[in-house]
Amino acid sequence: MSQTPDTTPAPDATPDATLAGYRASIDNIDAALIHLLAERFKCTKRVGELKATYSLPPADPNREAQQIARLRALAENAHLDPAFAEKFLAFIIQEVIRHHEAIART
Repeated sequence: MSQTPDTTPAPDATPDATLAGYRASIDNIDAALIHLLAERFKCTKRVGELKATYSLPPADPNREAQQIARLRALAENAHLDPAFAEKFLAFIIQEVIRHHEAIART
């Protein structure tokens, strides 16, 4: 999954055309990220509903630590800064916990 499309500019491409091509790729990746996050939050909503039904705590520090370790390793293998990946996941986890707390209150 770490394949990167060839982004070498065509020999006759102008800097503006090359930049536009890079930006179009970034826009497509951003759209995919948003859709993937939406799917992830659909799953975590179901987890939150299950936790609320059985009076389980919204946070699971052991699971969170496992996920952080797993994502850091994935980031390293993908040549992405593991610290960045951890911060990104921590932000997502914080939002998931907030959603789980809200579900538990309803």
